[in-house]
Amino acid sequence: MYAIVEINGQQFKAEEGKKLFVNHMQSAENGQTVEFEKVLLIDNNGEVKVGLPTVEGAKVVCEVLSPLVKGDKVLVFHKKRRKGHRKLNGYRHQFTELTIKQIIA
Repeated sequence: MYAIVEINGQQFKAEEGKKLFVNHMQSAENGQTVEFEKVLLIDNNGEVKVGLPTVEGAKVVCEVLSPLVKGDKVLVFHKKRRKGHRKLNGYRHQFTELTIKQIIA
């Protein structure tokens, strides 16, 4: 059984027991239980329910494992040719780590 759920404006495939890295949630605390009710699709062993736009009465229950996880560093390099101008910036995106506890259909 899996579900397609919208979390912070992005869609994720949620299966029980799997981990998700979603965009940083400001109000999340370690060990907190979070419910998401914007379930767009549910597949229950071949029986597919598609929401218009969401599935009625469905929700995904998650637990926050880590409220702040930093992603891999992305290097941004700017150069203007023949001018001697070079600039290097680094950026690490912030995520929240969730584990899927239950999918209620």
